Amino acid sequence: MLQANTPLYYIGIDGGGTKCRARLKNRAGKILGEGLGGASNIRLGLVTVWQNIMVAVDEALAQAQLSHADLPDIHIGMGLAGITTEMNAQVTIDSGPDFGSIFAASDAHAACLGAFSGRDGAILIAGTGSAGYAFVNGVGHAVGGWGFEVGDDGSAAGLGRAALRAALRGHDQIAPSSAFTRDVIASFGGNPADVIAFVTTATPSDFGTLAPMIMEAADAGDPIATGLVRDVADDIGRYIARLRDIGASRIALVGGLAEPILPWLGEEARSLLTPAEQDAVEGALLLAHGADNGLNR
Repeated sequence: MLQANTPLYYIGIDGGGTKCRARLKNRAGKILGEGLGGASNIRLGLVTVWQNIMVAVDEALAQAQLSHADLPDIHIGMGLAGITTEMNAQVTIDSGPDFGSIFAASDAHAACLGAFSGRDGAILIAGTGSAGYAFVNGVGHAVGGWGFEVGDDGSAAGLGRAALRAALRGHDQIAPSSAFTRDVIASFGGNPADVIAFVTTATPSDFGTLAPMIMEAADAGDPIATGLVRDVADDIGRYIARLRDIGASRIALVGGLAEPILPWLGEEARSLLTPAEQDAVEGALLLAHGADNGLNR
């Protein structure tokens, strides 16, 4: 954490695998500006991440008629995908611009702070990626969030990856095919080689762009798409059950996939869910005010 005098302004950043959001407030809590930037998972590289964060910050500053000259008067709190250790957080802080103070935590911790206004509870992020997080008796407990290569069960990116695999298996006639699997390959030009060209350079966010197509096909009753969506719902249910077992009595499901997947969840999983009180940007603003980052456990 970089120390500074009492700040005039606070900025909260919610940074995920697809985009980041910024919200600027004054000391009285009035919103002065908001902004939107690109992907802010620190695994993309801190130069890229800070560039994307500052796009969102600059948009918020412009709305408030502020500039970079005002950065020393601003405390910024950031909840960023990819932060899993205190070292991750510190390196991110050290590479940032000259704000009055910089605070960093995982996107899951910030989302949990926002969801329950800093009190105990748990969240499950079902967005481009996935991560569970419980804050119980002042102690943070992370579940999942290991990244696209080995995790992201119950996420839009994971759903897209599974759909491509199902489409290619159907094409090879080693697994069932359907109108949906044929449509998936057709969306890349009709040639499986084009699918491979896509995945060679695709980011998790790119895989996640397939999620609306998959959900639409599942809602229409396509058997392959239905199976994929049910698998994702089962993964989410397992995370919810684990968060309950850790001791969370209130669990909020957040992220871009949260609303469309909700009808597919089992009755028990749905019974454990409660609406979030505030969004992850408000959690990041709590970080900017000095809330625990949940990493020194």
